[in-house]
Amino acid sequence: MAGEARLAEQVARTGMFGTETTGDTSGYGELRVRRAPVPSSPRPYGSYFDEVADRLADGLQRAGTGFDGAIERVIVDRGELTLHVRREHLGSVAKVLRDEPSLAFELCLGVSGVHYPWEAGRELHAVYALLSITHNRRLRLEVSAPDADPHVPSLVSIYPTCDWHERETWDFFGLIFDGHPALTRIEMPDDWKGHPGRKDYPLGGIPVEYRGAHIPPPEDRRAYQ
Repeated sequence: MAGEARLAEQVARTGMFGTETTGDTSGYGELRVRRAPVPSSPRPYGSYFDEVADRLADGLQRAGTGFDGAIERVIVDRGELTLHVRREHLGSVAKVLRDEPSLAFELCLGVSGVHYPWEAGRELHAVYALLSITHNRRLRLEVSAPDADPHVPSLVSIYPTCDWHERETWDFFGLIFDGHPALTRIEMPDDWKGHPGRKDYPLGGIPVEYRGAHIPPPEDRRAYQ
C-alpha cells in the first residue's frame, strides 16, 4: 500500500540530471523522480531536541518573536534536528541560540547551499550547522529563498566563521547574503558568469579558461543505443 501511495505522488522530473534528450548515457533515462510531501516532525522529538525547542521558544518570546512565527517546521531524522527558519527571522533565531545559556550554540561549522528548481517559491536553500561546545549538542538551521528574490540575512555579525562559507554559497548558488562585509567570488574567477552549483547550470559546453579545452553539452556527447 505504501508503494502504491508513493506512485500516486506527482512526478517532479524524469531522467537523470534534468536532460530530456538521448544524450543521457547514464542509464537513468526512464527514471521518475516524484515530489514528496513537505515533512514535519510531531512532538515529542526525542533526545535533547524537545528541550532545545522549548528554550528557543522562551528566548524568541522574550525577543518579541514567537516560535511559530519564526520557525516554519521542525524535522527530526536519523538522530538529527533541523529547524526550518523563515528568512526574515534568521538573525533573531541565531542570536537566541548563541546567547541563551541553556542553548549556547557558540559555533557555526559552515554554510551549505542547495538548489531545488522544482520547489516553486523556495528554490534556493542555505543550511547552517551549529555546535554547542558547552552542552555538546548539534542542530541545523535551514532557510529558503525564491529564485526571483535570492536574499537571506548574513550571519557574519553573529557567527564570524560564516564569512568565507557565505561567500562560497553565493559563488556557487547565487544566494545573496544581505549585510555580508565582502560578498565576492571565492572559488570561481571574478568575471565568471553564473553559479555552477545550481542544478540548472550547464553540464558542458563551457570553455575551460586555463587550458582552452571545451566540454560539449550532454546532448552532443556520444550516446549508446
